Amino acid sequence: DKLDAGVMPVGENDRLVGMITDRDMVIRGIALGKGPDTKVRDVMSQEVRYCFDDEDVDHVLANMGDLQVRRLPVLNRDKRLVGIISLGDLARKGETRE
Repeated sequence: DKLDAGVMPVGENDRLVGMITDRDMVIRGIALGKGPDTKVRDVMSQEVRYCFDDEDVDHVLANMGDLQVRRLPVLNRDKRLVGIISLGDLARKGETRE
């Protein structure tokens, strides 16, 4: 809530192991009667789609469209998380096309 974030990366031992979204919390948590003591790993999305920080923006946009996602974690070539990119980020920078 403080970050106004709809998605958060989940790491373990310096590696990205999942993502948790507000939707994950509702669908896999609250709707199933899980309470605030539920572990993140029990509701997170474990299949993480990502892009690399040196990828071409057009390729990333096409990939996001194919995957039907609005956000992707950004990894460096050592597979360390360096950021998250969203369609909104790209739109603000004028990178998206109709």
